[in-house]
Amino acid sequence: MDINMQYNASLTSEQFLFYEIRIVSRQYLEGKLIDEIIEYIKHDNLFQYPTERKISELARACHRRIIALGSEKLVYELANAPVEAAKQVNLYAMMRYNRLVCEFMINLIGEKYRQHDFSYTRKDINGFFSRLQEQNDDIAAWSDQTIKKLKQVLTKCLIEAGMLDSFHAKELNPIFISAELESGIRENNDLTALPAFNCFK
Repeated sequence: MDINMQYNASLTSEQFLFYEIRIVSRQYLEGKLIDEIIEYIKHDNLFQYPTERKISELARACHRRIIALGSEKLVYELANAPVEAAKQVNLYAMMRYNRLVCEFMINLIGEKYRQHDFSYTRKDINGFFSRLQEQNDDIAAWSDQTIKKLKQVLTKCLIEAGMLDSFHAKELNPIFISAELESGIRENNDLTALPAFNCFK
């Protein structure tokens, strides 16, 4: 993963996008360019959005995550694997594409798994953001509303990936990484990402 990535708050609008990235990844595997994919999605309203306004923006976000994966095998898993496994791949794609997600998953969630500390509370995520705000001027300049939204989206990502049962849950689930994702992470030489999926082999 590229540690020189800039922090950005795009997650507030992009979110987990699992349903959308499944559609985009299938079209990507057919060799379509992003503009062709967007037209295809718009033509049949595949995202089922009430208006077309967000389709291009979010399809491009999905496409950037797919490119960031750096692995055709993982894109195939994203498109075709059972939902539970494909959601793990999507979370990894988000880590590859978004520095905030990457550091949250490795430095907070991965460390929780490493220490067998499955507690997850508002204090944990507040502390994560407080440390980032102290270390980075860009993040320090984000509004309270933006930070609040990012906390919600990151927690929702944990729920989507099966790591948390609900917004009110206080414990992480000790998940099992899918074999395909573990293989893809190792092939990318992204070993620091493995603890984020409770993998210490």
